[in-house]
Parts: sequence; C-alpha cells; structure tokens
Amino acid sequence: MPAQARRIALPRAARIGIATAVTGAAFALPLVTTVTAQAHEVPAAKPAAPAAQAAPAAAPAAQSAPAAPVEESYKVVGGDTLSKIAAAKHVDGGWQALYEHNRSVVGANPNLIFPGQKLALGSKAAPAAKPAAPTAPATKSAAPAAKHTAPAAKPAAPAAKPAAPAAKPAVPVGKPAVQPLTAPVVTTPVVAATSGYTTPVANPKLGTAYGVAGSMWSSGHHTGADFIASTGTPLRAVANGTVVKAGNGGAYGNEVEIKLADGKYAQYAHLSSIGVKIGQTVTVGQQIGLSGATGNVTGPHLHFEIRTGSEYGSDINPIAYLRAHGVAI
Repeated sequence: MPAQARRIALPRAARIGIATAVTGAAFALPLVTTVTAQAHEVPAAKPAAPAAQAAPAAAPAAQSAPAAPVEESYKVVGGDTLSKIAAAKHVDGGWQALYEHNRSVVGANPNLIFPGQKLALGSKAAPAAKPAAPTAPATKSAAPAAKHTAPAAKPAAPAAKPAAPAAKPAVPVGKPAVQPLTAPVVTTPVVAATSGYTTPVANPKLGTAYGVAGSMWSSGHHTGADFIASTGTPLRAVANGTVVKAGNGGAYGNEVEIKLADGKYAQYAHLSSIGVKIGQTVTVGQQIGLSGATGNVTGPHLHFEIRTGSEYGSDINPIAYLRAHGVAI
C-alpha cells in the first residue's frame, strides 16, 4: 500500500493554543504598524512668532544751531523822538536804553536828534527754526484682513451747474465812457501874495497871547505868542533867512532861530525834532522842525517869537509883525 501522508493528530489543547496565537498575531500586526507610523510622524511646526514690533520712528532731527543775533538800526526822519522810536521799535528799556546805546551819536541832549542820524536798536536773536515734526510710529503688526469687502463706490457727483451767464454787453457805441470823478486837490497858499511871509504853522490857532503878564516868565510877561499844535506838527520858516540857532535852549527846550532878510530874528521853541542846522539857508514856507513839549512847558505847543536881536529880551509882538507883512492871522 502506497505510503500516504499521515495527519498528525494533535491534542485538543494544542490546537486551541495555536489558533489563539494566530489570531493574536493578526490583531497585533496592524497595531504595531500604527504605533510605528505615529512614532515616525514629524511634529507640526509651531505657529510663527508674531512679527516684531516696528522700531520706533527715528528721533526728530536735531535742532539747528541758533542763528547769530542781528544788529538792528534805524534812520531818524523828521518828526522822530527817542520816545517815539523806542515805542515803535519795541526797544527793551524804552527811550532811556535807546539813548544810552546811542549816546555817541545823539550827544549830551537826548531831546535833540536830527534827520539822517543812524541809531542802533540793539541785538535781537533771529527766530530759531521749528523742530521737525516727529515721524509717526510704525504699526505693531499688520492690520487684520477686512471682514467684508469694501462697499461699492458712491454714485458719481451730479453734473456741474451750468456756467454763469455771459457778461453784460459793452456800453453801446456812441455813448462816451464815464470817467471817474477825482476830488480836486485843495492847496492852501503858504506864502502871502505879495510880502513873502507866512504863518509858522498851517491853519494857525492862537494860545497864550504875546505880552500876557505872569510870574512864570522871568521877564514878567509872555515874550512870544503860543500856537496850539500837537506834538509832531510841521513848523515852517515865516520868511527867507539863515539859521543861527539849532539845539537845546534850556527852558525853551529844542529851539531854532532864523535871522530874517530884514534883520529881525524868528524864534521857535519847545520842538520835538529839529530839521535844520546852524548856517543853513531856508526859504519861506520850508519845514524847519516839528512841534513838541521840550523844555519848560505844561503841554505840547509852539512858542514863537520875533526879536530885534538874537538874544532873550529883545522881543516884539510877533502877531503884529506878521500882520504888518501881509499875513492874515
């Protein structure tokens, strides 16, 4: 009998153990595979660190170096006084400081200044340039994306209004163009028609008359005639002549005296500004200075005298003198 493969009979307990082992192996293999795969997975990258805050804006540019002080000056014109110049130019310390700064130019009398003199007003620092505005700091992070899309653009603006109506037609041909009226220039005669004399101020108004008695005058009476005139009123030569005095006259303040062609002397006192010099020839009506309140006065006015000689005490009635020479006053 041919030999046949014989089944090897295994005990029941052995068969059960083999089946259990095979089944356990079948379950264990997928588990091992899963664990191994998980062990080899690359860990997910951490979220990127937030963007570093932008560096603060650069510090403002350094301020420019202060400009060098500027020396200001002023040229005296007719009618000026140290007080008026100091007030107009805002001089620190007022006219006293202005005088001290220009003593070498003005001289010993602060009330006596001449047109053309150049006065130093002192040094003033040039204004420093304003510092540049600081740059706005950069934003810390990018703005988040907009949640919604931008709204649709607004409808276009309505069409522009129609152009203004055309200009009115020109004046019809034939009518002459209307010329603007110009106010006539009124000139007041400065000089008397025939005599060559005039008043010491325009539109004269008399104050204290000549010859009024009073203890306030050393002679016992008023030696001239006062004309009402506010400070800065132009004064003029009453006739042709030559300047023989121009300066401080003590109680008279700033004074000018002119020797007239007929040998008489015309004196002007209490001036705020002198516009002529000794030896200068003047013509009738020429401005010789400005009225003021220098010297022994209670207020601004012009004290005017006519003298037979140059010195005090030789006075005559100035109003009668002018009227005798054809001046209406």
